[in-house]
Amino acid sequence: MARESDSPTLGPLAGLRVIEIAGIGPGPFACMLLSDLGAEVVRIDRSDAKLGDRFDIVGRGRKTVLLDLKKQTDVEKVLDLVSEADVLVEGFRPGVMERLGLGPADVEKRNPKLVYGRMTGWGQDGPLAQAAGHDINYIAISGALAGIGEAGRAPVPPLNLVGDYGGGSLYLVVGILAAVFEAQRSGKGQVVDAAICDGAVSLTSLFHTQLLRGHYVEKKASNTLDGGAPYYKSYETSDHQYISVGPIEPKFFALLCEKLGVPDDLQKSQNNRERWSELEKFFGRTFRTNTRAHWCELLEGTDACFAPVLTLSEAEMHPHLQYRKSFVSVGGVQQPAPAPRFSRTPGSVQGPAPQEAASLPDLLEAWRGGNRS
Repeated sequence: MARESDSPTLGPLAGLRVIEIAGIGPGPFACMLLSDLGAEVVRIDRSDAKLGDRFDIVGRGRKTVLLDLKKQTDVEKVLDLVSEADVLVEGFRPGVMERLGLGPADVEKRNPKLVYGRMTGWGQDGPLAQAAGHDINYIAISGALAGIGEAGRAPVPPLNLVGDYGGGSLYLVVGILAAVFEAQRSGKGQVVDAAICDGAVSLTSLFHTQLLRGHYVEKKASNTLDGGAPYYKSYETSDHQYISVGPIEPKFFALLCEKLGVPDDLQKSQNNRERWSELEKFFGRTFRTNTRAHWCELLEGTDACFAPVLTLSEAEMHPHLQYRKSFVSVGGVQQPAPAPRFSRTPGSVQGPAPQEAASLPDLLEAWRGGNRS
C-alpha cells in the first residue's frame, strides 16, 4: 500500500509564491509540480467553482480564492496579490488576460519582478495562435504523432503525455524556474511563452538527429524506438497480459536471447532489418507459451531489459515502486508521489485539492507580512 503523506516539508521551492489562474490541462499540472516542490500556489477560480473533490490529484497542494474576473473590483484583488507574488500562470488564448486587465503590462506596473508564465497549445503568436486545439493537434504538427502506432494503421495518441504534460507542463516549469533565477539577478521579470507545439518539437530532437544521419525511416513501426525493432516492443503472454523488452545494447540482447533460447543464427541478426520479422515472430511465439508471472520470474531484474506492462492500479502494487514510495496516500486517496527526489529539501504533497475557498484578505495579510516559509 502507498504510505500516508507526511506533513508538508520545506521543499526546494519553499518561499516561492505562485498565482494560478484556473484552467485545464497542462497549466494545472505545472502548478501541481511547483506545489509538490514547495511553492505556495494560490489558484484564482471562478466564483461559481465547485470545490471539495478529494480525487482531484492534479489540483492538490494549493489554496483557492473564488473571484469573478469580469468584475473590476475582483481584478483589483488579483493585482493586490500580484504585488506580493513571484510567478503568475495562465492558460487562456492570447489576448484574454489583456482584456481582463491582467496582461503582462498590467501586472508589471504592480510587480516588475513577476515572472509571467503563459501556457497555450499554439503559442502567443502565429497563424494558429487563436485557434482551438488539444494535445493530439499540437503533437500532430510537431511530427511526433506520425511516428506513434502500428504500421499501416492510423497514428495513436500517447494519452496526453507527449503534448500537454511533456511538451507543455514540463517546459513551462523549466521556463518559469529559469526566469525566476534570472530575475533574482536582474530584478526584472519576463513572459514565458510556453507553447505545447514548441515543446513537442523540442522533444523530437533525437529523431531529427537520426533523420539527418539517414538512420530514421519516416514510417511507423520501422525504427528502433517506435516498435519496429523486435527487441524493443511489447508482447502478449499466454494469460493475455503483456510484457515489454528493450535490450538495445548487444550484450543485453544476447542475454535475452540466451534466456529465451533464440537460435544462434538469429541472435546475430539484431540489427539486420531483413530478419526483424523472423525475430519478432520467434519472440511472439515464445512469450505466448507462458504467463506474465512466469516471464517476470525469469527475466525481471536481469540485464535483459524487461518489465511487465502494468495497468495504473497494478503499478501501485509493484514491489519496486512500493520500495521507492512512488505513491502516497493523501487524505486516504492513493496518488503519485512528488518527483524528482531531493537529498536535503524533499518535496511533499501540501494537501488535497482545496475543500473550501481561502480568505483573500488573510492571504494578502500573510504575504504582506513577509512570511515565506
